[in-house]
Parts: sequence; C-alpha cells; structure tokens
Amino acid sequence: MPNLEPPLTSTSDHELARDLAVSAGRRLVELRASYTGDPAGQDQLRKAGDLLAHEFLMAELARLRPGDAVLSEEGKDDFARLSADRVWIVDPLDGTREFGEPGRTDWAVHVALWELGDLAAGAVALPARDVVLSTPDPPQVLARGMPGAALRIVVSRSRPPAFVQQVAADLGAELVPMGSAGAKAAAVVLGEFDAYVHGGGQYEWDSAAPVAVARAAGLHTSRIDGSMLTYNQADVSIPDILISPARLAEPLLDSIARALAAPRPAPVSHPIIPSDPEPES
Repeated sequence: MPNLEPPLTSTSDHELARDLAVSAGRRLVELRASYTGDPAGQDQLRKAGDLLAHEFLMAELARLRPGDAVLSEEGKDDFARLSADRVWIVDPLDGTREFGEPGRTDWAVHVALWELGDLAAGAVALPARDVVLSTPDPPQVLARGMPGAALRIVVSRSRPPAFVQQVAADLGAELVPMGSAGAKAAAVVLGEFDAYVHGGGQYEWDSAAPVAVARAAGLHTSRIDGSMLTYNQADVSIPDILISPARLAEPLLDSIARALAAPRPAPVSHPIIPSDPEPES
C-alpha cells in the first residue's frame, strides 16, 4: 500500500526532529505489520527496517535541511561533519533486535540535532507504543512509586554491565532489562522507572536524541563517572551513560564509583526483574 502521508514541511528544528521520528516510525510499523511471523524472516525484516528508515530520514533531511551534515548509524560517516555548524545525529531503528521479535514494543527511532557544540533538538519515537518524546514539549517527569520504594533501574537486555549488580545490591534496587537505548531513556522520562545505567559501549546515535529529550525534561545526563556527554566527535563511541532525576544522580554516581573501584567479587544472584512476560532469548 503506498504511503499517503502528506510530505513534511520545513518547520522549526524541534518540530522537524519530532515529525521525522514519527513519520519514520509509521513506516516501520507498516513494514512490521507485513511480517508473516516466520522466524526465518526475522533477520530480513530487521535489515529492511534499518534500510527503510535510514533512506527516509536521509532523503527528508536532504530536502528540508540541505546545508546540514548527517551522522546516521546506517550511513557512511562523512568527516566533513566535524567542521559543520549543524549535524543531525540519527538512529533510524534503535533496538533492531526487538523490532524483529513479534509483540515487543522496546524499539525506537532517534532524531537529534547537534549545533555549535551541543545538542539543540531531539525526538525519540516509540512507534509500537504510539508515543513520541521531543524537545519542544517534553513531559513533566513525575516521581515514581511511594517514598522508600526500591529503585528500579533499566539496563541493557542483551549486555547489562557487570557492575550494575553491585550497584543494585548497594542501593537495594531492582534491575529491569529492556531493549533500545531510546526505550530505556523514555521509560525514565515518563516516570515508569527511576534510572537508566549502561556501560560497555554505545555510539553517538544511540544516545543523542534520548539525551536531548531527557535534558529538556530536566533529567540528569552524564557518563557514569559524572563527566559530560559530548557529540559530533571524530570517535563516535560513547562507552557509558547515566540518565536519572537530578536527586538520584549523586547516590547513583557514588554507588557506580564504589562498584567500579571494588575488587571483582564472586558472582552475585541479585535478581533482574523481567520488563515483560517474555523469557529472555
């Protein structure tokens, strides 16, 4: 079925980031709906999703912001961006693994704008939930749970860092696995969980849009040593990240520092609480 959505118009950067993320997400939802459920086709679906969203975002940015540079997970890096004033940093399909699994909602589209040294706009669409978070109108982050309730920290579904087990034991927290950096950041912005902690490797496109949205919502964002997250660098790797309400940042950073400084302990059995009824694959 041809896409009958009207073409996007050149609006503010904030609105454009939001509209691009939403429109790419709609295309991914339509593509996913065509999947027959055959496990042999999951990899083909994932590859098709990456390509579909990447080509759409690249074409629209070229049309609507022709003078801007673009850094996309699915594109070849053009180092001319390092001397550009404006660079769009996009992850056309964050959580590709989860996108290929029927029923999962923890995948996202990331669109962010870096301008003159810092993130200037961004949007994270969660198409399977029909949710978009963006810098023009971030939600007000509400405190989750009752006073004294255990912290709930979202971590990588496929590669949670070893130190988070010690952080959880230290703070009496629960760990919740989830796909997509954008989905995890959104869960904190929406007040569904208390913090997002990751270590062990990411790239600029994984966190640029989530960080832009989290900052706009008033959340703390940093590396796990408390240093600033920086973007449009020659080396696009960003090894780790913390997103949390400001009131939790200091105790989390202190606990992470203790965990990283401590001798490696014997394996612990602190539980990781499933975020959904599906068993881990």
